Amino acid sequence: MVDDKLKLNAKSKFAIYMETRKMRKTPERFAILDMAMSFSDHFSADLLYRRMEEESYHVSRATIYNTLDLLTDCGILRRHQFGSNQSQYECVADTPNHHHLICTECGKIKEIKDTELLKYFNSKKYSSFTASYYVLYIYGVCSACARRVKRKSNINKKK
Repeated sequence: MVDDKLKLNAKSKFAIYMETRKMRKTPERFAILDMAMSFSDHFSADLLYRRMEEESYHVSRATIYNTLDLLTDCGILRRHQFGSNQSQYECVADTPNHHHLICTECGKIKEIKDTELLKYFNSKKYSSFTASYYVLYIYGVCSACARRVKRKSNINKKK
């Protein structure tokens, strides 16, 4: 969840983005922005749609998907594809780069900040290219799933 100043900055950035592209600044688009920024973790378009419905704000799924694309394009949200799951989004307003640990058993996603990797990537220079951001996904098995698998194998060995 972000504070009011970040929300105001995001609304202003989104308004300028739409103005420069001669797009309509509809109340639905700003309501979707507000709802997206209310999440403190990754979220899917379906979860956003359900939350909008729970708040009695009826908007079509197409409008949600289209607006999520706009918010991603203007840099307020970042889209992730963790494994074979549906796209997940996160608010990146004032969020430093971080990495994701993804459990291949339960699908749990944990954000980490590895200062050594951050220093390396931030110091990396490319000729004729300026990097805006980067994404790193690390797939494996979380400790809870590893314990569950170990318990299961121990039970099977006793049989």
